[in-house]
Amino acid sequence: MRGFAAEKMQLRGGNVGRVAAVLLMASVSLFIGQTGWASQRVLVVMKENSSFRQIDTAYRLSGLRPLSLKSLGLKSLGTTSLAAVNGDVTRSLRGLRALVMKIDSNADFARLQNSHEVLFVEREVIHPLPAPLRGLKYRPFKSSSSLLENPAREISRLVKGTPWGINAVKAKDAWSTARRGEGTRVLILDTGIDKDHPAIAANLEVGEDFVHDGNLPYPYADSIGHGTHVAGTIAAVEDVASGFTGVAPSAKILAGRVCNADGCSNISIAEGINWGIEKKVQVISMSLGGLWSTPAERNAITLAEESGVSVVAASGNSGIGRVGYPAALPTVIAVGAVDSTLKKADFSQWGPELDIVAPGVDVISSVPMGSGRESKVEIAIGGEGPSEVLSTSFAGAKELPAPLNNTLVFAGLGKREDLAQVDVRGKFALVQRGEIMFSEKAKNALAAGALGLLIFNNAPGLIRGALTDDGSTLDIAVAMIEQDPGEKLRDALLNGGVGSATLQTLVTNYASFDGTSMACPHVSGVVALIRAANPRLTPQQVRNLVQETAVTPTESNTNNEYGAGLIDADAAVKKAVGM
Repeated sequence: MRGFAAEKMQLRGGNVGRVAAVLLMASVSLFIGQTGWASQRVLVVMKENSSFRQIDTAYRLSGLRPLSLKSLGLKSLGTTSLAAVNGDVTRSLRGLRALVMKIDSNADFARLQNSHEVLFVEREVIHPLPAPLRGLKYRPFKSSSSLLENPAREISRLVKGTPWGINAVKAKDAWSTARRGEGTRVLILDTGIDKDHPAIAANLEVGEDFVHDGNLPYPYADSIGHGTHVAGTIAAVEDVASGFTGVAPSAKILAGRVCNADGCSNISIAEGINWGIEKKVQVISMSLGGLWSTPAERNAITLAEESGVSVVAASGNSGIGRVGYPAALPTVIAVGAVDSTLKKADFSQWGPELDIVAPGVDVISSVPMGSGRESKVEIAIGGEGPSEVLSTSFAGAKELPAPLNNTLVFAGLGKREDLAQVDVRGKFALVQRGEIMFSEKAKNALAAGALGLLIFNNAPGLIRGALTDDGSTLDIAVAMIEQDPGEKLRDALLNGGVGSATLQTLVTNYASFDGTSMACPHVSGVVALIRAANPRLTPQQVRNLVQETAVTPTESNTNNEYGAGLIDADAAVKKAVGM
């Protein structure tokens, strides 16, 4: 989800004057990242409605089964190049006047390019998943020992009230006026969704798979967790007991699976947007993107705007002064991320195209059932304890379904030389955050024979992270605790005292993620509230509205790091009612 085109291009459906620019872009090599999809899947955008209708009708009469172009007698269209193409139509996208095809050769690609009936054609390319999620694997629950008895009602220990982001955007203040988003429908183009999650199931209207890679319990199942997390922030049903809720808890969700572990396909994205247009959704939420976009993606997003659909997208997680695509496109609401102090997250991309910011750090939301992980840590110092302390887990650490107690040994910063001076073999190492990466501390402790690693922060609060980049697991349990209890443990151990810890991994249905991917759904939910309050608003009016009513940033905004500021649901909905 990195990389940028040099300029913003606004493409209007049906405007043949755009052909030169589109074909120029299409001539650039689009073979990048083909892993996971057939190398010859292409998207063909047609010029004339009559030509498209003939092929579309034949495809639908075939029962939506792959249809050979050669079987259609296309000479009646005056297009001998199309008649010569060895390829099958696998999907017809009426909203985009486009065909998804599988072709046999580069020669067939050239025939499509040269056809007088074709506006442009592009090969399939794969945009990478958002950086913080690369390498994370779906972890289905396997042992009932650490899951609460009723998983349908399980609310993670992380959920201790309404998530901070919901309050920060003033969503609840807007609920009465916007009827909690009732009557609006939000399409989430992402990694799929867990249709059975108790926070989502009641609001899930329908799902569709545009990846078609198989090996899932149902076509649009979420094998990564990203889409389910996004869905919970947008429209999770309010859980009165815990306070957990989405921004628009009465809005309906449509789930379009356009990404898998290999990334997000440009053709799948175009198919998903077409589906949203056909389903007449009010909002499309896209926590995905890259440093560039393809003509098909730009064309689809422009047609969504013309169809009255508000498109919201994440600015990107590279921490650079350029907004990623599709967020950078002029018809898209581009969303950056702030932390709980309302300061820009260090990973959040910014630039002239950034429209708004929203909560994107330590965002608690739903994940596929049983795939969330959190830690439970109890510590004892001398004769005191054990007592539970706040903690966080690390992706890529060994999981402990049953509690494991062990003696603690203080090992400085967890450097090799620190561990060489103490005996941690068969014990837990206690180390302080700082100087080297968490992953290096974990690998050093593992090499020294430690069975577990307890890291204490060197600043207030807690940090989450991953110990590996490829989804692999280190054979050592790792957790972080806060600065104060960590320093007390350290001081006691340095003064000859005895300390111990009990570590356990808990399986949950919720998790905390960071990223502009998490900021985007806050804005998508607010847009759903706005559209519920005033269904007559156009996407352009909605974009203007969220910026005009934003909370002005208190930090320096010289380079548009915050866009117009923090989105304010209450102010936006109130203004929408009067328009």
